[in-house]
Order: sequence, then structure tokens, then C-alpha cells
Amino acid sequence: MSYQPQFQTMLLSSLTKVFADEVPNTTSYSRASALFGETFSFQVAYTSDTLLKNIVLDIDSTLADRTWIRSVGLVPSEMPCFSNHDTDVLRTAPGLYPDPLYELDQQSINAIPGQWRSVWVTVTLDASVPAGDHTFQFTFRSSEGQVFGVSELFHLQVIPVSLPPQRLIHTEWFHVDCLATYYGVEVFSEEHWTLLERYVDTMVKHGMNMVLTPLFTPPLDTDIGGERPTVQLVDVVVEGDLYQFGFDKLTRWVSMCQRVGMKYFEFSHLFTQWGAKHAPKIIVTVDGVERQQFGWETDASSEAYRGFLDQLLPRLAQYLKEHGLEELSWFHISDEPGQEHLESYRAASEMIRKHLADYPIMDALSDIQMYEQGLVKRPIPANNHIEPFLAHQVPDLWTYYCCAQGQQVSNRFYNMPSARNRVIGLQLYKFGLQGFLHWGYNFWYSQYSINQQLDPYRTTDAMHAFPSGDAYLVYPGADGPIESIRLEVLYEGLQDLRALELLEQKIGKEQTIALMEETLSEPLTFTEYPRGSGDWLLAIRERINQALAD
Repeated sequence: MSYQPQFQTMLLSSLTKVFADEVPNTTSYSRASALFGETFSFQVAYTSDTLLKNIVLDIDSTLADRTWIRSVGLVPSEMPCFSNHDTDVLRTAPGLYPDPLYELDQQSINAIPGQWRSVWVTVTLDASVPAGDHTFQFTFRSSEGQVFGVSELFHLQVIPVSLPPQRLIHTEWFHVDCLATYYGVEVFSEEHWTLLERYVDTMVKHGMNMVLTPLFTPPLDTDIGGERPTVQLVDVVVEGDLYQFGFDKLTRWVSMCQRVGMKYFEFSHLFTQWGAKHAPKIIVTVDGVERQQFGWETDASSEAYRGFLDQLLPRLAQYLKEHGLEELSWFHISDEPGQEHLESYRAASEMIRKHLADYPIMDALSDIQMYEQGLVKRPIPANNHIEPFLAHQVPDLWTYYCCAQGQQVSNRFYNMPSARNRVIGLQLYKFGLQGFLHWGYNFWYSQYSINQQLDPYRTTDAMHAFPSGDAYLVYPGADGPIESIRLEVLYEGLQDLRALELLEQKIGKEQTIALMEETLSEPLTFTEYPRGSGDWLLAIRERINQALAD
């Protein structure tokens, strides 16, 4: 008689992170609701007392053809957080953390004795799905048919109300050089273009509707005097002091992005990070030979660079008008300037506004004085520095977070509860923000891009620079991106935002916020929200859904 494994399953929400070395500390999650147009996710966790490999998972559901099963992978984190972290974390020890979501042909479903693992269940809903209650049951078995375990029933109520289109502008900076480096392809070769489209397509499917567009190699996270691979969409030819510009690659980029649904284009920074002191790396053709014309050796306010911009920017503005991109284009000057960069940033700002005054120009910064002094028309403060900007009622306000936002506010490090990732949707809604920015969709280099040959499945902290989870939301797969728990949960937050906006259309914003905060002990802010388990957040979403159903 064959041995019957002791096999357990547990239904969990998308907000539970399943660590291999501990029993999931939560109650079973077996009922939820979702709207038309929504991507809904939950998990089936499992464990066994014996090694079982290549488990087959059968789905019994009327929505089986809308259901996508992936295996939750584990990746190492040597540096889960900085020393000044708060208490709203799952653990601080280095180790293996759940994050990548693998197709079953990339990582099969295996049970390792005494370990907990999970599969990620994604259900894609549209108006062709029958409204009402749908059930899911999962059977784990061998390829020969031996049944190891059967899950509880999961009930999903499909509410016949459609999510509205996303109004929030959302950008996660796309590092096209990291793709070329990791995959070993030439920049803007056909192989590179194929990869670019697949990664942008995944962006769009997860609520990113603005893409960082490298007119020239973006001067971001680069060591002073160092350089990143050249990724320049604008061809430049110079004869004497006269420049000619070619936009063929930029046209292909725009066409590729629009083909998969990307809407807005944010053009890469025209001055170096942290102070606008230098020009970005710009390659020009002189007498038929390509050479670097500008870079770290170029003073930002030099006559040569001013002359270049005075010729480039009017021609670029003309190009945008000719291609119907005037209302869809945004610009940057320099990332994260401070008061110590006041004069250099002021000079750079004047150079840009001279030609682009009609375009939105935005930069990440957290010093409201630079806004009050008129240097930045569209400031993007970090979510832990946003209160003064809210108090001043800055119009069309955005926010961002990165490695420095590890206390009290929303973020998405590996070691943080997923609710801390998803809550940003509620916060963006309540305070009426126009946009959200993050610097790391796929930054797979080390800090300052010094080491450009990292394996993002092994080095998840940019070589002990940023807490794991800060630098990227996707991993490189054989033919395109491997998505992550954090990417899916962030998108759930954006769906919460859209559901709230829909409810506001029906009952008004004041009542919508009151319903959202109904069971909270304090009004929701960027620093005040329930900690730990995400049950409170799931309950809020259920109240929103039922109000829409009613």
C-alpha cells in the first residue's frame, strides 16, 4: 500500500506572505467580491510531511478559463531593511522571502517536507463573466492521479459594476539599459525592441500609464564620473555650432508604447541627479564619427550646453506637436534637488522653461521652499514629506517613495506586510493626488550603476545599498518579465482607488471617505493607518464593493 502524505492546504488572501519556515499566521480566506474589469488574486498555501515534486493542480470552477496559476518563488535578502526601520515589518533577519511569481513551466509546484509554500491564483474579470457567486476548488495530485489534498471552496461574488478607467498618472522608471545588459543584446537591436515591448506591456497591465523615455542616457543613479550604457533615442549630428536631430528611434518608441496602451511620456532628465550640475551623457555624430559631446565634464550652465538645448528643445517641441503628443508629454530637470543645489537648479530650470513653459515639468523633491520659490511647478514630495504640500494645497500634487521611506508610510520592501504596499491606493484617493512615481521598475544594477552584471535573483539589495524590494518590481525571465507579489499587490491598490472613484460618482467624496474610514480608530493619512494584518483593508474593499452593488 502506497504511503499517503500528510498534506495540508489553506486559502489565503493576496496580502499574506507565505514564508517557508512558518505556518501562515492568519485565518483562512474563503470569500470575497470583485468588479468587472478587475484582476482579482488570492493564494492557496500548502505543506506536506514528505517530498512531492511536479504536483499537478486541478481547478474546479466555472471561471477556470479566466484563472491563471503561478508558483510563488523565494529569493534571498541579505539586507531586508535599514537600521531605522519601524515595527510594521514581518521580519528583519536575512533569509528567503516570497516574491517572484513563476509560470508553472518555470517553477513547478513542489512540496518540501515541513515547509509552507503557496500558489498565486489570478482571476481576470470582464463584463462577459456571469455576475453572481462563483466557486473555486483546487485538487493537488500526482501526474499518475494520486490525490494529495483538496482545498476548501473559495467563493467569489462577481458584482456587475465596471471599474472606471484609471485617472491617476503612474510611472515606475523603466531602465532600458538593464534589459540590454542582462539579456546580452545590443541596445535598440531587434531583440532589444522585442524585450522592451514585453516589459512595457506588463507595465500597462499593472496600471502604469507613463513611461520614462530616454531622449538621452538618463543621468540617474550613476557614480560621478561613471557611466551607464548609452540608450539614446534622439540622433544628433553636429556641424560647427549647428545641430541636426533625428527622431526615428523616438517615433518607434512612441509607436511601440502606444500599441500596448501606454499613454504618457516622461522625458528623461536634462541635467544630472542631485543638483543639476552637469549635462547628461549625449552622443553626437561629427564628420561621420560618433563621440560623446556632453557629460560629467560639461558644466550644466556652460555656453556649449545652453546652445545645444536652445536648438534641441524648440525642435523637440515641434516634433511633439506634429505627432499629437503635446498633451501627453512631461519633462524633468534634475532628480531630488535640495536647498544646497538652489543656484544650479534655478539656472537649469530657467534654461528649460525658456522653451518648454507650456509643458508640465516635474521633479522629485521634499523641500517645499523650492516650490514656494517657484523653482518647481510640479513638485513630487516623498510620502513622508508630503504634509506641508497638502497643507499648502499644491495643485495636481504627486507623491513617491523609495529606500528612505521606511518609517510609518506605505512602501513595498520584501519584509513589509503587503497591506503596507496596497494602502497607497486609499491614500492617493483620499488626498486627491494626480500621480505616483517610483524610481525602480527594473533597476538590476548596483547602487550608482558601478556593477552592471548583477543577478537580480541573487542580489536583491543593489549590493547592500537599498532594502530588498526597492530597486525593482519585475525579474528577468527567459523571454520577458517575471512578475512579483509586490507588483500584483500595488495594482490591487490602484484598483481600490478606481473603485473609490466610482463610488464617489454615486454618493460623493465625503460619504465615500466616511464609508472607507468607518471602522478606523483614526482618520486615514499617509502615516496613520492600521498596521499588521491586511484584514482591515480587505474589509474596506468589501464595504466599497457592496455599496456599489447596492
